[in-house]
Amino acid sequence: MKFFRLDASLRSEGSVTRMLADAVEQEWRREFPDAQIVRRDLGRNPLPPVWPEAVAASLSAPGHVRSDKQIAATALVAELADELLSADAYLFAIPLYNFGVPQHVRHWIDLIVTDPRAADINTQLLAGRPAVLVEARGGGYAPGTPREGWDHLTPYLRHILGDMWGLDLATAEAELTLADVTPAMEHLRDLARQQLEHAHATAIAHGASIARRLRPASQTAERRPA
Repeated sequence: MKFFRLDASLRSEGSVTRMLADAVEQEWRREFPDAQIVRRDLGRNPLPPVWPEAVAASLSAPGHVRSDKQIAATALVAELADELLSADAYLFAIPLYNFGVPQHVRHWIDLIVTDPRAADINTQLLAGRPAVLVEARGGGYAPGTPREGWDHLTPYLRHILGDMWGLDLATAEAELTLADVTPAMEHLRDLARQQLEHAHATAIAHGASIARRLRPASQTAERRPA
């Protein structure tokens, strides 16, 4: 069994998305203690800015002699796509930054779609495979709030991960995560704690559900009462 985990938070300590993702991973490890987890931490180790070279290489005519930079970019793209294609389930832990997608996540996606296996957006790269998307938002974006409609992260990721790549996507989301450190949000701290507790419980439930789904049929039969 192989799992893929992507982290995007710039914070090593105190990251809500990392904490929620850990809860999912714990459920997977409980069921599959020997599973391999492929990690791609874009927050701590962002990818080199090679998208122009990757695009140029992907658009070049057959037989075109690629530059050394294009060759290196193509090799990185193939590595990123291989990581996805080799996994059985996926975990994406991505915070909302400046009302949208963190630039290092967008760069990762932009690189992958230059791979020939992912270039056709009408053919789902990972059709039907299970995934959990963990998100954290510092403020509130629910209907009726002043920032309703300002969350440009969630719709984008659902289109890419779900619609384009075909993942069977479950989500665990926490809002108001900056309430404890923002004086103007003091009145929202109780609500923030409730939302975080709910997100944590949801993450655990999604992790356990996917683990059960991936459990071999023989093992499932063994666990049924006689």
